[in-house]
Amino acid sequence: MHALVLIVPGSIETRTGGYEYDRRMAEALRARGWRVDICELEDGFLLPTTAQLDRAQRVLATIPDGATVLVDGLALGVMPEQAEREASRLRIVALVHLPRAAEPGIPREFALLLEMTERRALAAARLIVVTGRTTVDALERYGVDRERVVVVEPGTTPAPLARGSVDGPLQLLSVAALTPGKGHDTLFRALASIPNRRWRLTCAGTLERHPPTVARMRSLLREQGLDNQVWLGGELSEGMVADSYNRADVFVHASLHETYGMVVAEALARGLPVVATNTGAIPDLIGDGAGLLVRPGDVDALAVAIREVMEDRELRERLAAGARRMRDRLPTWDQAAGRMAAALERIAV
Repeated sequence: MHALVLIVPGSIETRTGGYEYDRRMAEALRARGWRVDICELEDGFLLPTTAQLDRAQRVLATIPDGATVLVDGLALGVMPEQAEREASRLRIVALVHLPRAAEPGIPREFALLLEMTERRALAAARLIVVTGRTTVDALERYGVDRERVVVVEPGTTPAPLARGSVDGPLQLLSVAALTPGKGHDTLFRALASIPNRRWRLTCAGTLERHPPTVARMRSLLREQGLDNQVWLGGELSEGMVADSYNRADVFVHASLHETYGMVVAEALARGLPVVATNTGAIPDLIGDGAGLLVRPGDVDALAVAIREVMEDRELRERLAAGARRMRDRLPTWDQAAGRMAAALERIAV
């Protein structure tokens, strides 16, 4: 039996795209007959204390010699000394969604520090798995040999087609944590500029990761007179997210940067027309008929695209038909796990 230790910072049940990837991948590998042990480091490990790093070292020390250890990059990037210490006896594999130093909104001084620690940690890894092709380019500045990098894009869980709103205002849906990189300010300003107000927007995504952004977005909604039309739902349960998708008419995603775009794939799996930014794998997911794409951060272009989809029922229906075509081409988690397994088996010999 193939065996793997998956190390993540905090709870693997955290509802973000990165943790969703980790969780689904573990489930899919197990379904393929792998033994996957999940090790959750402490909450707060994204900015670990010396004591937390010491405890993480003790965790690594308990893992048997020769084990394959897949470490989420959010954890690995801040524990270079621990990775270097264990690299000779463990098969350490880095799982990088996006280098933390490249995340939008990080102060320059902190980004430079993160880049140094990430560079050391990645050098200690035998293999680097990235979840999107754009991350391969992002790793060039870290001096990573491309032969050590494998792309394993996410799968998508099959879902029923969305029912949409039965009557009343058009239902828009956005699924993203309220953080600087997800473009909520672009989205809200775009919506405020549209005269048509027969719509409602549900924003599903944690409000806990970046409180200053949440405060700014609440203030912006009040300033633009949108606080009665936009619901910041926070971290909804899986059932509530599924219900939100089911009631939606249009999926909107204004992210400034994506590695892949899992939530867009989830929207397509439900046959929803999409208005999104052309970042990550989103253009490939959308294809030539499932949505409208604009440049990240372009308020005016986003407003035009949303307004067109709102006011042109025939356009919405064409985009929905395109989404239904694309949903049949989405990779499954089993296919993604097959690629992950092949990559891990490469270093197990």
